[in-house]
Amino acid sequence: MDSFSFRILVVDDEPSIRQMLDLGLRKAGYVVKTAANGQIALELIPEFDPHLIILDLMMPIMDGNDLCQAVPEISQAPMIMLTAKNSAKDIVVGLRQGANDYLTKPFHFEELLARIEVQLRNRYPELTGKHTIGAFCLDEAHHSITFNNCQLSLSPTEYKLLSYLLWNPGQILSKNSILTHVWGYDFDGEDNIVEVYIRYLRDKLGDKEHKLIQTVRGAGYRLVPPLKH
Repeated sequence: MDSFSFRILVVDDEPSIRQMLDLGLRKAGYVVKTAANGQIALELIPEFDPHLIILDLMMPIMDGNDLCQAVPEISQAPMIMLTAKNSAKDIVVGLRQGANDYLTKPFHFEELLARIEVQLRNRYPELTGKHTIGAFCLDEAHHSITFNNCQLSLSPTEYKLLSYLLWNPGQILSKNSILTHVWGYDFDGEDNIVEVYIRYLRDKLGDKEHKLIQTVRGAGYRLVPPLKH
């Protein structure tokens, strides 16, 4: 499987929100573009071809509801609406206009990541189902991974870490990127947790010489999947 990253378009008129989401989503492994209003977003969509759109409800020029109505004519990307309004009426209007999900502001970034993953799995099962990466087989539906036809016994965190490495084969992933994707944007524990879990995975893969999961000094970690036996 070639390295693949989902594309996400963020549409919000607040620069601080755009910057925060751009930074957090990139650290989580997504390709991101941002727009300050719905009109700019409509101009970006044909070229960027996003897999998912995150949009604010209240925006100048073209608000979130109008954007929700316009998007299906040019894209099949699911939409997650962000809104400071939390009344049932406002939420229902957004969903009826075409939004697939919503989050009220302020929100936890980790919850947004989880909702993004749900939408991507539902809309693109061919991209998030079973995948063969060299000697690995990643089954997203059942949260299982096999290596050389043997199923690995993984904790939820080990699974999330290994699947993140497998989604980015051959790429150097920084410790910060791994922390954000696996433990969450607001993780405030010890950052050596990454080294600990990398060691767990190496033990379970029999990777004593660190040929599968390589340490790139000063940069991060890289998984080099071997060919299937």
